[in-house]
This record gives sequence, C-alpha cells and structure tokens, in this order.
Amino acid sequence: VYWFTVEFGLCKENQQLKAYGAALLSSIGELLHALSDKPELRPFEPASTSVQPYQDQEYQPIYYVAETFEDAKDKFRRWVSTMSRPFEVRFNPHTERVEVHDSVDKLETLIWQLNTEMLHLTNAVKKLKGSHFE
Repeated sequence: VYWFTVEFGLCKENQQLKAYGAALLSSIGELLHALSDKPELRPFEPASTSVQPYQDQEYQPIYYVAETFEDAKDKFRRWVSTMSRPFEVRFNPHTERVEVHDSVDKLETLIWQLNTEMLHLTNAVKKLKGSHFE
C-alpha cells in the first residue's frame, strides 16, 4: 500500500487527477506519465492495492486513484482496523515517533501520561477562567 499511496498516490480533486505521492511530486517524467493515457488507473481499495506487485525500474504501469485524499485516508484506516494484531500503535507528537503499545505496562504508562496532561490542561483552563484578563 505504501508504494501506491505515499510514493505514487493519485486522487481526484474538482474532477481532476492530482498527485500526492512523493515519487510523483519529485519526478516530472513520472508525473507526466501518470497523468497521461498510458498507465492503467484503478480505484484505490487498500485490500487489492496491498497485494499488487510493483516494480521500480520503469514508470509505473498501474496507479491507484482515490476519490479524494480524505477518501484514501478513510479507506486506509478502515482497512487497517480489520487487521488482527496483538498491539496498538500511537503517534507521539512530543517525540514525533510511532509508539508500539504491546503490554499492559506500556498502556498503563500511557494512560498515566494522558491523565497528567489532562490535569495540566484542566488547571490551565480553570486559571484562565478565573483571571481578570478575559
């Protein structure tokens, strides 16, 4: 899925084909090829996209097109939610990393951290509401 989205993703915007994949945006030749009538354009469906073989020696013969960028994200999220895995992942905006939560200890630590953040935010709101700067 990565290959056909992050690298070679296409979507529609105002009835026009638009590129969002990094490889398309960084190669004028590949971009012109993708927007021409030469490649096969298929609707983006993560289940079928994920098993499509790809090659990296020539321009892509197949691209997957989402109805919109939001549609691509929604379909991807729904597809991922059907996967069975014994862990959860979370993007940590403070460290800018993806964390794998695969134990009760890690999840309890995350809950404690989130509760602490909520306490700080709640206190800040109370202070601002009580201040004379409103």
